[in-house]
Amino acid sequence: MANFVILGGYGGVGTALCRTLIARGDRVLIAGRDPEKLRQLAGELGAAQAVADATNSASIEAAIAEGARQFGELHGVANCFGSLLLKPGHVTTDDEFDSVLTHNLKSSFAAMRGAVKAIPGTGSVVLVSSAAARIGLVNHEAIAAAKAGVQGLALSAAATYARRGLRFNCVAPGLTDTPLTARLMSNEASMKASLNMHALGRLGKPEDIASAIAFLLDPAQSWITGQVLGVDGGLGSLWSRGGN
Repeated sequence: MANFVILGGYGGVGTALCRTLIARGDRVLIAGRDPEKLRQLAGELGAAQAVADATNSASIEAAIAEGARQFGELHGVANCFGSLLLKPGHVTTDDEFDSVLTHNLKSSFAAMRGAVKAIPGTGSVVLVSSAAARIGLVNHEAIAAAKAGVQGLALSAAATYARRGLRFNCVAPGLTDTPLTARLMSNEASMKASLNMHALGRLGKPEDIASAIAFLLDPAQSWITGQVLGVDGGLGSLWSRGGN
């Protein structure tokens, strides 16, 4: 049994991850902004909870510290906070770009900082990047920049804290069926184009991403660090089905 803090734990991927970890016998503290959603999911799963906002670094660090306090020992942190902006770069405002950086990159930096302070020995931190940071996708300038930063953060932190046995890795999903992508997926033309870009011919499910994060969090994977794992149906590395 291991103890984890899941930031953004009641979102699409976060919820699936909490269910996966608890089903295998781990203990989880779920952190997020909405107290009612926290109460509902934590009550259902028998998990701990703490309020944390992706736009407030101090609250993220405090939630991680609370996990260490409640469990007595913390083995890992996953940051499932994030946002999505699909818009050409030349019409993206400074405020929009700042928001994307805050929700994705700055929240990941706070998760890293909080985890380093709260985990004194070996442990695992998993951050969420995107296939868009690995290949060029139309209208992804802001989110690709933020997610590329997340990957760079994970690699540097993996090097910095390796001697402590504190591991840092990323998952890089393709388009995944979550509330965050619901608007995009409701457009038939966008949906068809997205399906054709994924070599396996389907979009991701929250459970697909959650299982990869759970794998990297597992103390049994103690020799995996500094990796970016594509969980993307082939989007980041294979030619699309649309060309066949």
